[in-house]
Amino acid sequence: MPVSGIRHEVREQVSYLTIDRPKALGALTPALRDRLVALLEEASADPRVRAVVLTGTGRGFCAGADLRGGAAEGERVAGDVARTVRLGAQRLIAAVLDCEKPVVGAVNGTAAGLGAHLAFACDLVLAAESARFIEVFVRRGLVPDAGGAHLLPQLVGPQRAKELMFFGDALPAAEAQRLGLVNRVVTDGELERTARAWAARLASGPTRSLALTKQLVNASLGADRAAAFAAEAWAQEINLTTEDAGEGLRAFVERRSPTFRGR
Repeated sequence: MPVSGIRHEVREQVSYLTIDRPKALGALTPALRDRLVALLEEASADPRVRAVVLTGTGRGFCAGADLRGGAAEGERVAGDVARTVRLGAQRLIAAVLDCEKPVVGAVNGTAAGLGAHLAFACDLVLAAESARFIEVFVRRGLVPDAGGAHLLPQLVGPQRAKELMFFGDALPAAEAQRLGLVNRVVTDGELERTARAWAARLASGPTRSLALTKQLVNASLGADRAAAFAAEAWAQEINLTTEDAGEGLRAFVERRSPTFRGR
């Protein structure tokens, strides 16, 4: 069922997910968060979808969780908060990391808290020049959630991650690129066009090979060499059963460009 605040359309084998709450800078309510999870899971399972683009509107990509409504006060039982985090913010980040299609984050503006981690979980990150990333938790006296303490150290190292999380300063797009958090910074006017171009390239690629490559890279971050090598060997075994792998090898022998069908 459509949820106001999330726009979704599939065009040319790309699923476009747009957080459309410009007045709230893209802050996510629980319903909007759950809608994104469902759409990412649908994209993962749909053979007609071969890439995903995640973006926002206005000055905000995603300003984190929408806290303005507040949680109902009442007796809190030990485990309530942990359960909420697992089923909420962590579930959204996992949906991006586990999506079997490549996910391009097109960060159009402020990405704060959960929103920053949502961007960092994407496979490729484009940022408009006006974009900025903020580890806002320390400003509220909170501990980072949405997988941030797992993602950031892997991307920038523990010292840089602590600096970002301890101070909570806004990180401009150019500096985020320098640190390796962003693949490319483009002008605000070029963001949508560049995201579509990247998505089109991914959608024309060998979809199952990309899914296995994504899985290998993500798994390698927490694995020892033996486990990583074993996973790589089995990924090769699985991938060579796909039609795209056969097409790629035939095209190489025949000295032509391959035509991948995502199968």
